[in-house]
Amino acid sequence: MTYVITQPCCNDASCVDVCPVNCIHPTPDEKPFATAEMLYIDPDTCIDCGACVDECPVDAIYAENDLADIDEPYLDINAQYYTKYPIGPDWPEPLKFPLIDEALGTLRVAVVGSGPAACYAAMELTAKPRVEVDIFDRLPTPYGLVRAGVAPDHQGTKGVTGLFGSVMGKRTVHCHFNVEVGRDVSHEELLRHHHAVIYAVGAAGDRELGIPGEDLAGSHAATEFVAWYNGHPDYVDHTFDLSGERAVIVGNGNVALDVARILVTDPEVLAKTDLADHALEALRASNIREVVILGRRGPAQAAYTHPELLGLDRIPNVDIFVDPDEAALDPVSRAFIDGDESEPWQRNKVTKVEEFARRTADSSKKRIVLRFLTSPVEVLGTDSVEAVRIVKNEMVAGASGALGATPSDVTSTLNTNLVLRSIGYRGQPVAGIPFDDRRGVIPNENGRVIDPGTGAPVPGVYVAGWIKRGPTGVIGTNKYCSAETVKMLIDDFSAGRLDAPAEREAFDRLIADRAPAAVDYQGWQRIDKTESAAGKSTGRPRTKLVTTESMLAAARADS
Repeated sequence: MTYVITQPCCNDASCVDVCPVNCIHPTPDEKPFATAEMLYIDPDTCIDCGACVDECPVDAIYAENDLADIDEPYLDINAQYYTKYPIGPDWPEPLKFPLIDEALGTLRVAVVGSGPAACYAAMELTAKPRVEVDIFDRLPTPYGLVRAGVAPDHQGTKGVTGLFGSVMGKRTVHCHFNVEVGRDVSHEELLRHHHAVIYAVGAAGDRELGIPGEDLAGSHAATEFVAWYNGHPDYVDHTFDLSGERAVIVGNGNVALDVARILVTDPEVLAKTDLADHALEALRASNIREVVILGRRGPAQAAYTHPELLGLDRIPNVDIFVDPDEAALDPVSRAFIDGDESEPWQRNKVTKVEEFARRTADSSKKRIVLRFLTSPVEVLGTDSVEAVRIVKNEMVAGASGALGATPSDVTSTLNTNLVLRSIGYRGQPVAGIPFDDRRGVIPNENGRVIDPGTGAPVPGVYVAGWIKRGPTGVIGTNKYCSAETVKMLIDDFSAGRLDAPAEREAFDRLIADRAPAAVDYQGWQRIDKTESAAGKSTGRPRTKLVTTESMLAAARADS
């Protein structure tokens, strides 16, 4: 028997460290890890010890005999990885951290942000002796996109917050939620009171289409819709026109698939999740029966992952429709998919789309339509969205051999009241810190922030997560990313390159004066307890508080 990794896998790689026979790959040290959709267990090497099960923070690992019917495909998916990447004889070399000389005293680090990259950085730092960490978030609640981005029907993925909470609860970690860097405390003040500052602020912006009509009412960023249904306090008052029968999503990454699922899933199924109450009420009144997802290139280049594509097939009473002509690969893509250079998950995605294309649609069901080789060229309407004009694309090989899409002269129109663009997150500048506007990241080398004018490191300033590398990867990708940054920081501290901070008490007084409504970890626990108790009474994992005022009231309760 073997153990099997399934859909909730977040690439945290904690399982890698405890496996006694090195049968879980790719590891963070291996090249495929950067693009891997999940981790895989080699069935021929697994010794059935089960050590990985207890270590997995999202309960994604099961014994072969315990797989649910819907998870049985993952037995083959795990095995397929090793047809291309058979296990070699050598163990990967982990990052090596220098010992911190006791004579240097206590290392104090400020971490701005409280999402996965921030939490993994705090975890790595506090695993060392004589390290104190201050974590900041402008919201009263932690966990970033795990709370406000992961889809409500992916509760297993949200289980990683248990791991993050154990870090935030350490006595060497001080949480300052509802404190905004740049408003309540400046970058210069953080640096004055800490040896170093790590910015793990993610990528809060979104990319625009740059087409006429994009600003019409009814045209939104998918990131806004995601934040709305997840109960982010900045988006609770947003409204979305669900009165029509069709919604159009531009882009076909995992966020697009999440949004499509939420739009067509039976609201009574969603009522068992932590979907925000205002979103649940709106979805109950929704008339949408079809969601069209537009992909610029073909099925071989689609941005979604194979596990998320499989997830579409599990929505009760919803058809997945693909036009057979759009499922057919161009000759270059077919040669790539059938060749040795393609990855197993790329082949699996194409095979699944081809399977969808062979099905007969049931007109009585809601449906998700996967379109390929199509791009929007104009959002049509007078005062609000009425339709989208799209163009048919053709795959072409560029000078480097990479395939791109170029528009043809064939256009068509899709009637709709709602357009959601899902073409990527984008990092935003941080006051006082260099910024690469073209890439949407803070310029850095392995996490050390770099002055683009001189090419020299900015003393004491570091980055981790999406603001470091761009919006790529899944939750666990941030673990190695943050560890790399922490290694750079500790190297600099050990080498005496970081300035000694002002006294701890002075910083505590500064925060108390500037942010009297700050929420500490105990305050967050009271918010968490309030939400969980409200959810329990209705059979839900939690009922989210969605306004800052209600969160602060809960944080102060019984305090």
